[in-house]
Amino acid sequence: MVVVIGSSNIDLTATVDRLPAPGETVLGQHFVQSFGGKGANQAVAAARAGAEVRFLSKVGRDAHGDLIEQHLATEGLSRRVLLRDADTPTGVAMILVDGGGENQIVVVPGSNYRLMPSDVRRYADMMADARVLLVQMELLLETLEEALMVAKEHGLTTILNPAPAAPLSPELLKLVDILTPNETEVRMLSGVTDPAEGAHLLVLRGAGTVVVTCGDDGALFSRGTKPVHLPAFVVNAMDSTGAGDAFNGALACALAEGMEIEAALERANAAGALATTAQGAQASMPDRSDIDQLCRVGTRRHRTL
Repeated sequence: MVVVIGSSNIDLTATVDRLPAPGETVLGQHFVQSFGGKGANQAVAAARAGAEVRFLSKVGRDAHGDLIEQHLATEGLSRRVLLRDADTPTGVAMILVDGGGENQIVVVPGSNYRLMPSDVRRYADMMADARVLLVQMELLLETLEEALMVAKEHGLTTILNPAPAAPLSPELLKLVDILTPNETEVRMLSGVTDPAEGAHLLVLRGAGTVVVTCGDDGALFSRGTKPVHLPAFVVNAMDSTGAGDAFNGALACALAEGMEIEAALERANAAGALATTAQGAQASMPDRSDIDQLCRVGTRRHRTL
């Protein structure tokens, strides 16, 4: 059982030949409105990877909130608590994707910042008999900390995807069993450019294990000793928007099933790679059978970080 507490957004995505420079206007080729938010994306990713998932989030009492509620009802979540806020609109993400699949994203949190610590405590029963809590940083920091504390009270393994990156205190890091920054985020959190060194520093500051996702270079993890590198899978990438969320959802699923960290990261790498082969966030989250197949027959991209 995986519990996900996090954001729900509407994504507004435009495809462009290249990402604009500051002050530049570029023409887009396509535009699509879809479902996103790191919390919802990772809940859907974990469910499609095979986990039983409970999801807590907050949307506005508006048309976007209605659409998200209707959509999540189709995604096979075992329990979803989608609170509504009458005064704040549903969160929105504006995404640009270039011809090579790279992206730029701006998120307006909206109602996601109205999910309060008291909401988490009110629905603490969602943690009962669960094994993993998965959270991100599109919530208020105090709400995030409350979620981690409640999870620890219930004996869950805690995963924090620190996106978007913001300073994390040693006290908060000590509540985190697995921290999953990407290369940019680990640099922002640690203050050093080398991802392996940054991961080591974050372990010293309190995190149990630090997993750094490195795009085409796969992932590495550190527990304060020599980092371990796991190569990426070779795929035909189109859009990297949902890759990190697919990675985290599949990682949570694998750990909830009792897998050791290296086996879990193998599946997470596969899920992240598969997510880049389709456009959109939740629409690109792979099914368990696709993850199984890529793990069996996929080609690994062996590089040295």
